[in-house]
Amino acid sequence: MAGKPPGREGTFGTLTFSHDLIHQIGGEDDTNRNTTRRILLLLESFPVGRPDAYERVLKSILQRYINEDDGFRRGSGRYHVPRFLQDDFARYWRTMAVDFAYKRRSRFGHGAAMRNFSCFSCELKLNDRPRLFPCLSPVGSPECVACLRDFLRLTPLEILATTLLAFPHLDPTALVLFNAYDRFLGLLADQTSHDYLESLPPDPEPHDATWAEARCITHEFRDALLEMFFDERSRLHDLTKM
Repeated sequence: MAGKPPGREGTFGTLTFSHDLIHQIGGEDDTNRNTTRRILLLLESFPVGRPDAYERVLKSILQRYINEDDGFRRGSGRYHVPRFLQDDFARYWRTMAVDFAYKRRSRFGHGAAMRNFSCFSCELKLNDRPRLFPCLSPVGSPECVACLRDFLRLTPLEILATTLLAFPHLDPTALVLFNAYDRFLGLLADQTSHDYLESLPPDPEPHDATWAEARCITHEFRDALLEMFFDERSRLHDLTKM
């Protein structure tokens, strides 16, 4: 299957500069485009040029999140979670959800049918990196940044799997979750199904077989995520509510 071009909004496929990604976090100048580029740089990027420059930018962004989060650096909160970073993750996902309606209108319905464990790792100690909780003091922030950077080297699915492996009682949930994800990827990997879903109108017929299958899979995935995040036997329930 041929690769798709960058989105019509121009968020990707053009040059951007690290200054805005690092220094415009929050406030009026932190546009949707800038937020999207920053979060996806942290979560889903890969260097194609100089890896040293790439690492400097990522660590500078993480330093902003850590150094300006007094509660995290001083350990004054109930949970050892970088909330500044977590809040920005949440803002990105909410922005993406709200923008879905805009994109569906601006694209005239084309492609409408296609659509925090990194922070929790500090509290749950999901990272294998040896540490003596240096993040509890301001002078330890470089260690906190390095620890978060190590965890963010994992792909989103690896982060999810790492979390689930820490709680064996969630094995049945993990099975449902990863099976649903695998089936959805299989559906999209089939060129006929992929093209058909791309061509569907914004409001497909509810009895359309391909659409109904995709929708069923996404509901299974959603329900498994909810079961995991609100599991009371692990600490995920408390962290999700905080």
